[in-house]
Amino acid sequence: MPDLPQHKPVLAGTRYTGISGAGIRLEALPEGHLLHVLGAIEPTALAAELAKAGFAKSSIRKAGFRQWFIAGDEPLSPAGLDALAVALAGKAYVMDQSHGRVRIGVSGLSSRALLSRGTAVDLDPAVFPEGHAAMIMVGHLSVQIVRTGDDSFELTVLRSFAESLWDDLTHMAASAEKDGA
Repeated sequence: MPDLPQHKPVLAGTRYTGISGAGIRLEALPEGHLLHVLGAIEPTALAAELAKAGFAKSSIRKAGFRQWFIAGDEPLSPAGLDALAVALAGKAYVMDQSHGRVRIGVSGLSSRALLSRGTAVDLDPAVFPEGHAAMIMVGHLSVQIVRTGDDSFELTVLRSFAESLWDDLTHMAASAEKDGA
């Protein structure tokens, strides 16, 4: 039986190490784990089940009606996924999306100005507070955005579009720096 292909990061640990300047930082985040949970379970109950299954450091992001993404920097073990599936049995289903999605961090005082160049979502903290998530379009790419702090966001994109999103963000950052935003 042939060996299965090894996981190779798309952005993290490659030439896409990060960009800083003019109040903007782009960062390729670790390709740890990203799980998609679907079911009639409340976020507080989901958080409790995640903690029991060893995912206490992971964050929960709303991804739609009765849908959440569970994101974390640590690689996913088959035993951890099995433990979570057992914990959620009868309440929700869990699917590993780690191989198919990539996370990018956008932070800095000009992060909202940068992101406003690519999407029409109002990112004012009064409207889009910390922990809030939404599925958006950045240019032509479908992206999940999460506010992770006052001036920091995390973007999750399909793996095959990660380099394209990175390139779009660097062009928007260069344009913002040129315009003094």
